[in-house]
Amino acid sequence: MHLLPTISTFFIALSAILVAIGWVLIVKNKRKEHKAVMISAAVSALLFFIIYVSRTVFVGNTSFGGPESIQTYFTIFLIFHIILATVGAVFGVVTLVLAFKRNIKKHRKIGPITSIIWFFSAITGILVYIFLYVMYDPGETTSMIKAILGF
Repeated sequence: MHLLPTISTFFIALSAILVAIGWVLIVKNKRKEHKAVMISAAVSALLFFIIYVSRTVFVGNTSFGGPESIQTYFTIFLIFHIILATVGAVFGVVTLVLAFKRNIKKHRKIGPITSIIWFFSAITGILVYIFLYVMYDPGETTSMIKAILGF
């Protein structure tokens, strides 16, 4: 079942790339293109979320399979990523709502903050994927709480 984590990680990486492109476009005052790219970024992030939640509900989460000596560090890093991703998602929704409601003044203020949070969330998410599936053999697939906290 490594295919689903790989696909979901692809979509989160794609969303971050699209956010970066959208940022460049708005700096160049290409509003129409900016809107299209940012909607694509949001769709990519939504696809990630749907795949992630579906896998969590129907299959479970993969626990860390690396050495016990770094288990605590990985868990702290994972919790940091989860908090960052949650904050990034909330900021993302708020930023999109502001844009669609044409509240551009507030959108301009929160947009760069959202983008930065999203970049760090995507980077840490990719690193979680690398730790779970590339650097080490995956641990057991289990409930989310057990996978995150180890009990």
